[in-house]
Amino acid sequence: MNREGGFMRNATICRLILLTPLTLLVGCTAQPDEPVFGLQAMSFANSEWSEPVHLDAPVNSRCQDQTPTMSKDELSLYFLSDRPGGFGNLVSTTGCMDNFDLWVAHRSSTDGAWETAVNLGATINTARNEAGPALSPDGHLLFFSSDRATTGVLHDIYLSRRADPNDDLGWGPPALPGPDVNTTLHEAGPFYSQSAEDGSANLYFYRGSDNGATTDIYYAAVTREGETLGPAVLVSELSYPGRPDGFVTVRADGKEILFNSGRPLTPGGPNAFDIWVSTRRNVHDPWSAPVNLGPPVNTQFAEFQPDLSHDGRTLLFIAGVGRGGLGGFDIWMSTRTVNGN
Repeated sequence: MNREGGFMRNATICRLILLTPLTLLVGCTAQPDEPVFGLQAMSFANSEWSEPVHLDAPVNSRCQDQTPTMSKDELSLYFLSDRPGGFGNLVSTTGCMDNFDLWVAHRSSTDGAWETAVNLGATINTARNEAGPALSPDGHLLFFSSDRATTGVLHDIYLSRRADPNDDLGWGPPALPGPDVNTTLHEAGPFYSQSAEDGSANLYFYRGSDNGATTDIYYAAVTREGETLGPAVLVSELSYPGRPDGFVTVRADGKEILFNSGRPLTPGGPNAFDIWVSTRRNVHDPWSAPVNLGPPVNTQFAEFQPDLSHDGRTLLFIAGVGRGGLGGFDIWMSTRTVNGN
């Protein structure tokens, strides 16, 4: 796995098949900031992901655009980019920066056009690399990873808070989210998952070697304010020995998880860098054996860094130049049917 802090520069992969049948039980919040759900049956059984579409400019650029995550209302899109305007140095030969910063783009409605992205500013970004943004459903917490405190490519996970969820530059100084997440290894790809049943929350992330050859998925219980409550736990049922697994996204009901993996498509077969999916009947069960998400999302090229919308209908992910786009790795989007629609 070629990466700088876990973020792809180049890859060529193979593909596999099959979208697993899924069934989802979700609903609407009683109040915008509360995780109390009225239940509504949504069936993804026999549904299919649509042919992915490229988000184009102004979201994507001729530079690297990766690690997307949408706000709960799907009106804000956070991602990393080395496009001009960041806090690093402009490389004259590429026209891009020599580091990754975090950016956000907005739109006025879910079918509206994305506006020009805004850099999150000097409180969040540095001349080093910031990546993997993860937003809490209420928009008050931002998790991300950075190598600001190291001399190499190793990342730690940071947490920032803001009082106004509509203030792009209102983030407070980043801090470590307690003693139970970061180690001397590489930690990145955070995802904040809040239970629709009781409001409890977990912080998912991946941990591994500094060259990215082997990474595994972990989670740590956290408070509603993002502070850790105990040691991180390996999600062993999602691990593949000796291969890179990471960049988790969890459906809002906690019963479906997507992640990228460099595991072989078949036992003893060639490596794949694809998006994989696992499910469970309830939030206290172990995850099922992962299944390759298959086409049309996965191809012979690299697909990774998935992000599910809050309703589970929209999937954002990253694909390489072989799939098309504006240059480097770009953000793509696919949607799936619910109850036949």
